[in-house]
Amino acid sequence: MPPDFLGRIGLPQLTHPWPAVADQQSRVLILGTFPSPRSRQFGFYYGHPQNLFWSTLATVFEAEEPAATVEARRQFLLDHQVAVWDVVAACQIDGAADSSIRCPQPHRFRPLLTASPIQAIFTTGRKATDLFQRLCVDEAGMAATYLPSTSPANRGGQAKPEFWQQWRLVRSVLDGEASPSKCGT
Repeated sequence: MPPDFLGRIGLPQLTHPWPAVADQQSRVLILGTFPSPRSRQFGFYYGHPQNLFWSTLATVFEAEEPAATVEARRQFLLDHQVAVWDVVAACQIDGAADSSIRCPQPHRFRPLLTASPIQAIFTTGRKATDLFQRLCVDEAGMAATYLPSTSPANRGGQAKPEFWQQWRLVRSVLDGEASPSKCGT
C-alpha cells in the first residue's frame, strides 16, 4: 500500500477508548501503540485472543494467566504493580496495522507519572517505542525500554531467547534486581 494511500481513503480519526490502568502501587508502565479492533471490541487492552501479552506476563510473574475478562485482567495488572496504557491517544489507523498509523496524537504521561510511583516505562513493539521516543519522552521525563511485540504478527520473534530476556526486565525492575535506567532502549 503506498504511504499516501491512507490519506486518500480518508480514515477517521479514532480516539483511545479507555484510561490507563494504574493505581498508587503501580511501579512499571507498559505501553502499546493503540488498541486493535479486537481489543476495542473486547473492551480492554490486548484483547485479541491470539495476542500473547497475558500469557507472557503470567510466565514472567510465575502466575496463572488471568481469565479473559476485563476485571480479571485489570486485577492481575494491579496485583503485580503494572500499569498499562498506550502511547497514542488518537490517530488514523487501518485495522490493527501499527505501520498504518497516521496523524498520531500522544497521551500526556506526566500526570500519571506524578500520581504513582512508576519507576520504569516499557513499550511493546518497535512502533510503540519509536512513537514514544519521538512524541513523548520529553513530556514524560523518562525514556522507555523496548519489549518485543506479543502480537500474532511477531510469532517468529517470540520463540527467541531475546524475547524472554527483554520481558523478564519487567520483573527484574519490580524485584529491585535491575535499575530502570540500566534497562536500555
